[in-house]
Order: sequence, then structure tokens, then C-alpha cells
Amino acid sequence: MLRRMDLRTTPEQDMLREAFRAWLMEHLPWPYGVGLPPRFDDLADTVAFGRRWQADLAADGWVGITWPEEYGGRGLGALENYVVIEELARARAPELVGRIGINLVGPTLLAHGTAEQKERFLPLILSATELWCQLFSEPDAGSDLASLTTRAVPVEGGYRVTGRKVWTSYAQFADWGLCLTRTDPAAPKRQQGITALIIDMHADGVGVHPLVQSTGEAEFNEVELDDVFVPDERRVGDEGAGWTVAGSTLAHERGINPRQLVIHSQLIEELLRLAQANGSFDDWRLRQQLAQAATEVRLFQLHNWRSLTRLSKGEAPGPEGSALKLYWSEMSKRLHQTALDVLGPASPLWEGAPGNPDDGAWQRSWLYYQASSIFAGTNEIQRTLVGERVLGLPRG
Repeated sequence: MLRRMDLRTTPEQDMLREAFRAWLMEHLPWPYGVGLPPRFDDLADTVAFGRRWQADLAADGWVGITWPEEYGGRGLGALENYVVIEELARARAPELVGRIGINLVGPTLLAHGTAEQKERFLPLILSATELWCQLFSEPDAGSDLASLTTRAVPVEGGYRVTGRKVWTSYAQFADWGLCLTRTDPAAPKRQQGITALIIDMHADGVGVHPLVQSTGEAEFNEVELDDVFVPDERRVGDEGAGWTVAGSTLAHERGINPRQLVIHSQLIEELLRLAQANGSFDDWRLRQQLAQAATEVRLFQLHNWRSLTRLSKGEAPGPEGSALKLYWSEMSKRLHQTALDVLGPASPLWEGAPGNPDDGAWQRSWLYYQASSIFAGTNEIQRTLVGERVLGLPRG
């Protein structure tokens, strides 16, 4: 059922916005609204900077806005969290380095974790003292997550885990991983017999192998698990209920997408600034493309607000999140093509693009987002989910 969106903010939300904006103006290590975070050639330096920045935010309660106060949050709602996300975008702040823990693992532990797990892990997620990765995808499973084969054999006191995971963002820096394993290969349905476990990424038997992307960076990794021991207290949910746990994680990944909203809000601002500087607005064709790109980013914001309406009423993000993922992934490709058109003849050059103060930044971003239709669930899978769970179409 469609929900009417109320785009008005309350006085309390306006006060929160003003307070956070004032905090950002005081604490940002670059000029508010016009400067940019430092750029590093080494991903490890980027992560180190991100840890410090997130720790500063968390120390004053600006991370995990919706989390309970006893775990370091503020106990506020989704709309208040969105206010903070908007202000981070306006300040041109970097995405949070612990975003997997904050956006995916944390909500999953709040929904399915034990009291001990919440107390142990949640506060350190907020401060980026500990980073997390998501160990779901496998080399031989493709987009069919239910066909995973990583085994978790029950032993005294826990499990022995063996298998491989792939496309694992920031695994080389992660302290913990939320892992889907198969504990009952004989279960009658593939979604049964799956159990969610917390993997110590520094444990014996864990091997992380960076995968070099077309950008030359290695944000993704393949992870080998060779007879890794996981104690019972690091099981999330009941044994065999891992598919339900994964559903919580994926719903948050595909529902409201603060990470991509911040990124694309910043991208369109940078693109319009570049177009103004190099005279692209004088070309009516480019003006049309730029107007389309700006409109689509605004629509992305409105799509997020629709999901916010559900959350504000206490409802889960729902399968409609798959439509949102479809939208932003294809929107991003069009936006980046417009960026290369704005760069003009210099667009194939990694360096020396006239009028571009960040040489190679747009080219690198273009290469990265060519994979947007694959990561966070392929677009083909998202279309299937929309067809079956939103439109009610029969299974093919």
C-alpha cells in the first residue's frame, strides 16, 4: 500500500539539524561545504583517516542515531537519522568507514543478536574501533545466495567453518565478519539449514586475498575459511535460521541507502561545479543531460523518503528496496556518462583533464560504478524480487 509522505520536519528535527551543522562547522578538518576530505593513494591510509573521523562523530553521538542509548546511540527515529545523513552530504563528508557495521551488521544484531552480543559488539561498531565485513557471496554461487556451500560443522563448544567468500568489501581491514554458513546440507529446502555466524577475521585459518579492480584499487576481497573455529556464543539467531537473519541484513542494504545518497549528492554538486567552470552549460545537449542527472539524484532522495515513511510507521523496509537499488545503480551509470561528456575529449585521460581539479577522479568513479548493477545484488535478481514480491507475478 502506498504511503503518503510528509516532507515537513518537526521543530525537534530542525534543532537536531542545526546542532549537527554547528558541530560539523567546528570539527570538519576541511572548509564546510566547499572543501573536500583528504585523498590518499593508499587505501590503508584512507581507512585510518576514516576510523579517526568516525570516532570523532561517535564520541559526540552522531553515529547510530537510531540505536538504543545503552549501546551508544541516541534512540531516535529514522527521520532523525536521515537529517544527519543529509547534513553529512551537505558538508561533503566522506562515507563512514564502518558503514557495513553501522548500516547492515548493527541492525541485524539489534534484531537477532543476544544481549551479550549487542553489549560486546555494538559500541565498538559505532566508534570504528572494530570494523566489520559481510561474508555472504561465494565464487560458485553467483547471485543465488541460497546455494552457498560454506560448511559449518558442529563440534564441541561451537563450529568448524570451511569455505570461500568473495566480493567482500574491506575484509583486509575488518576485525569481524557476519558469515552465512550451511550447517545442515540435508535440509529439504536450500534456504533451510543455513546458520549465521560471527567470524573473527584474525583467527587461524582466515585468509584474505585482495581483488584488484579496474580502478587499480583493491576494495573487494576473496576470503578463505579453512577449518576456522567459531564458538557457540558467536552464532546469530538459532541454528538453521540464517536465512531469516540474512533477510534482515539485505533489507537494510537494499532499502534506504544513505551511503549512495551521500555519494551521489556530492557527485552531482561536483559535476555541476565542473560544468560551470569549463563552459559545458553553453552546449544545450549537455545542459539537458545535466538537468536530467540532477533530477534523477533528486528523485533518488524522494525514493529514500518513501522508504523512510515505512520506517517511521514502524514497518520493515520491505522488498520495495529492490526497486530502489535498481534505480540508483542505473541512475549512477547515466550520471557518470554525463560526467565524461562534460570532460569532453579529455575524458579518456586518467590525468590532465582540463578544468578538472581532481585529475582522474571522474574516470576512476566511472570505472567503479560500472559494477553498480552487480554489487549489492545483481539487477537481474532485483527485478525478480520486484516481480514476485511486489507485483505478485508468478515464479518463472
